[in-house]
Amino acid sequence: MFIGFYDYTVVLTYMSLLSSIVGMTEALDGRFGNAIACLVVSGICDMLDGKVARTKKDRTEDQKNFGIQIDSLCDLFCFGAFPAFLTYALGVRGIVGTISMCVYVLAAVIRLGYFNVKEMRRQQETEERRKSYEGLPVTSISIIFPLIYLLRPYCGHTAYLRILIAVMFIVAFLFVSKIRVLKPGNKLMAFFIVAGLVILGKLLHIY
Repeated sequence: MFIGFYDYTVVLTYMSLLSSIVGMTEALDGRFGNAIACLVVSGICDMLDGKVARTKKDRTEDQKNFGIQIDSLCDLFCFGAFPAFLTYALGVRGIVGTISMCVYVLAAVIRLGYFNVKEMRRQQETEERRKSYEGLPVTSISIIFPLIYLLRPYCGHTAYLRILIAVMFIVAFLFVSKIRVLKPGNKLMAFFIVAGLVILGKLLHIY
């Protein structure tokens, strides 16, 4: 009846996407804490979706490839377009600011496209789990951006916008660099999730 593959392995990926869409609407209404909280939620969902997908042992090659493609498409929106949108909503303007956002999104596109090519080849050659990434994963912005946002009350408006621009350039460079980033194990992943929840609490004024 419908095109695509529908099973539980893509639920968290779609939840990540929907969270970012909600985050955009929150940013449009000036509720930046809520918007960036949505970015954190997207990051946590993305961190767990691979583990959920691997629990289904009978996936066909088409289902696996669909998972790779849908994950990267959602990542481009959640961790490429959404952070750039947040940067603009927070007040980044001008030629340098616009360039920083364009460079950031372009680097995210290149990073994700390159990852897809390498990942599909890797899965054809081996069933071993990935141990490292080439270049900084785009999902890292779901931790970096909220941490930078928490600095906002302690910086002047102009200084904060300059920090945002610098962060966009630096992260974009790291996306497409050839640095090796170890894939986090279960303990490190648990640490990131807990850290994300703590940041989430700070953003939503739970504490």
